[in-house]
Formats: sequence, C-alpha cells, structure tokens
Amino acid sequence: MQAGDGVRSASEPVVDERMRRATITMVMLNSIGTAMMLSAVNVALPNVARDLHLTATLLSWVPMSYLMASAACVLPFGRLADMYGRKRIFLLGNGGVIAASLVTACAVGTVSLICGRLLQGVSAAMVFATNIAIVTSVFPPARRGVAVGYTISAVYFGLALGPLLSGWLIEFHSWRATFVVHVPLAMIVLYLGLTRLPIEWRADERGDFDPLGAVLNAIAMVVLMTGLSNLPGSGAAAMVAAGLACGWLFFRHERRHPHPLFDVELFYTNRVFTLSCLASLVMYTTTFANVVLISLFLQYLKNTPPSTTGLVMIAQPVMMTLLSPLAGRLSDRIEPRIIASAGMAVTALGLAALATLGPASSLATVVGCLLTTGVGFSLFSSPNVNAIMGTVGRSDYGRVASAISVARVVGQMSSMGLVAMVMALWVGPVHIEPAVYPQLARAISICFGISAALCTCGIGLSLARGRMHGPA
Repeated sequence: MQAGDGVRSASEPVVDERMRRATITMVMLNSIGTAMMLSAVNVALPNVARDLHLTATLLSWVPMSYLMASAACVLPFGRLADMYGRKRIFLLGNGGVIAASLVTACAVGTVSLICGRLLQGVSAAMVFATNIAIVTSVFPPARRGVAVGYTISAVYFGLALGPLLSGWLIEFHSWRATFVVHVPLAMIVLYLGLTRLPIEWRADERGDFDPLGAVLNAIAMVVLMTGLSNLPGSGAAAMVAAGLACGWLFFRHERRHPHPLFDVELFYTNRVFTLSCLASLVMYTTTFANVVLISLFLQYLKNTPPSTTGLVMIAQPVMMTLLSPLAGRLSDRIEPRIIASAGMAVTALGLAALATLGPASSLATVVGCLLTTGVGFSLFSSPNVNAIMGTVGRSDYGRVASAISVARVVGQMSSMGLVAMVMALWVGPVHIEPAVYPQLARAISICFGISAALCTCGIGLSLARGRMHGPA
C-alpha cells in the first residue's frame, strides 16, 4: 500500500464533512490574504522607491527580504507544527502577519520597511508550513487533488486581487495601504480557526526539535541570497559559496538526526518526491519575478498608471485561478507528471515571448504573454503538489508540506535574486530615471530570457519523476 493512501492512526481526530468545509474555507481565505500581501506590494514598488528614495538594488530587497525570512523559517515551523499542532502554528502565523503588516505600513525609512517585511516573512512561514498539511489531513486521497486545487486556486485569486486593489489604493490613497489590504481576511481566518475547528492535527510521535538544523538552514538561506543579490560586488561570490557550504552541512546533519526538520532520506528513496520538488524549485525560480518585472516595465517604460498596471497584471493569476481546480481534478485520474510537464512547456513559451517585449509593445501583447504563462503554471502547480503529498504517510504531512513551501519560497527568492543580480549588472546602484530606461529594458529582457531557458530545462525533471498512480 502506498504511503498516505488513507490509513488513519488511532490518535488521528475524526473529521466530518462540516469540519472539512470549515477547514477548506479557512485555508482558502488565508491563501487569498497571504497572496494579496505578496502581490499588492509589487505594484507599489515604484511609489515606495520615490517616497523613500530607494535605488534599484535596494528596491529589490523589499520583496526579497520577505521571501528570505520565509525560506529561513518555514522548515522549523513545519517541524514545530508536527510536534505541537498544525492548526496552532497556522493561527499564530496569522496573528503575526496582522501585527507585522501594521508595523510595515508605518515604515518611515529603508531600515524600518525591510525589518517590517522580515517580520511579515517569519509570520508567513508559519502559514506556508501548515496550510497544505492541514488540507491534506482532512481530505481523503481520492479528494485530495481537488482540495489542493481549490487551495492553490485561492492563492492565484489573491495574486490577481492584490494588484487590482493595490493600483486603486495607490492612486486614491497611499502605497502604505497596500501593506494592510489583507488584514481583514486574516482576522476572519483567526475567527474561523478559533471558533469553528475544535480539533488539532499533529504527528503520532512528537520527537525532538533540531535547533542546530534550524540555525544551519537559516544561515544557508540568508548568506546565499545576500551573496546572489550583491553579485558582482566584492565578496559576493564568497558569500554564495559559503551559503552553499552551509546548505551542504545542513543536508548532512539532517540525514544523521533522529528527528530532522526535513527527512532528506526521501531524496534518496522517493524519486517522485525528489524530482517533483526540484521541478517546483525551477518553476518558481522562472516565474515569480514576472509580477515585479511587469510592474517595472509598465510603470517606468510605458508610463502606465498604477490602476491600469494592476488590471494588466491580473491576467496571469486570473487564468491560474480558473484552471487550477481543473488541473488538480485531472491529476487524481491522470499521471501528474504528464499534466505538470505540459504546463512547464507552455510556461516556457510564455516567458520567451515576454523576453521580446519592448517599450513599443502594446498592452494587449503583454496580457497575451501573461495569459500564456498563467495557463502553463496552473497546469503545473496543483498536479505537482498532489504528486508530492501522495508519496508520504500522514505523520509526515507537516514536514513534507514544509518541503513544498521551501521549494516554492526558495524558488521565489532565487527568482528575485536573479532580478537583483541582473539589475546590479545592467542598471547599477542608481535611481531609476529616464536616462537609465534603456538599461532597465535590457535587464528585464535578460531576466525573462534566462527564465525561459531554465523552464525549458525543468521539463526534463518533471518528465523523469516517474509514476504516482498505480496500474489501473
């Protein structure tokens, strides 16, 4: 029998249909809110830069600091969730997001803004480490793909809603409002979790926490991304090497620890899991920076107002919202690797088209490119998550959900690292003004071109993962 095929342990709480509805509602509202928190800020970046006098390099740290904190903390919180309760960590994360968002919205300078984003990232890591694990805990395998599809669809709906609301808020209020636009949803999530879900989910065996592993993981993430973002500056290559070395030490340590933050043995024994995680890493590396690059392209190179920019940017996530549940449902019946690999191929085509954009390109062309990448990503995401969660037992849901989040957040962080590196090489530490628009246009094109090439290579990883469904 395949791990995770529905065998329930004696200690596992019994879940009825009412609790399933409450759970999926809570997780979907949270997914919308956290996605809004991520995407709304991207539209505000030019206004933040003008108000706080940020250079192009510093501006890239507004999204990257959030992602760095999330990547450094998501594995430890996944382990703590397995030990002390997934719902508990999930709700603590929601409360932290509310508080950190208020701090960020009141930032008066670069330091306070980045510190607020770091706090947002730490709080969001609690949510990222538990949301898919909670959904997987309450839905049986035959319905898991659909539930995951709706959860991911909610993420994309939030990604679409964020830029739309952000554009209006910036024009009629202030960029500061974009940092708190998601707070009402987070408060509703807290209410549902505290009043509608009396049960808790955790691993059958508590085990011990691994503080050394948590420290090594955090150092690896922070040092590696700091080095990448500072290339080709002095010492940046050494920082990248140091970050990779810490990652290798973390991997070795986790393999020997009796209760690891992340069971790295899965990489040696579970081919579907390993290649699915690597495919996810590649996919997020190649696509996450789309929203940042398109925001800069439209507002700087085409002088598009924030409200119109928000409307254009929703094209990709709207398509992902519509197609993700269908892709998740299909992955319950058709091999996920087939659907996901087709999605990567479509995404590569969309990224290649984005690389050809220039100041003379029409808004319709931009929308068409974003719709293409949206179709590709929706075909990839839900089947890929379903493939990963279907290869492990229930007691590992928390840690494996954390692994999914790590692949996503590290991919997103790598995507922003790529942008920061290209901006440093082609634009430099200067304020973005009309005199440097040609260099900015070249940097955006290079970013999309590199992403298209990486995505094409990722198709091989996705196809090679092997079968998840057994013979009919």
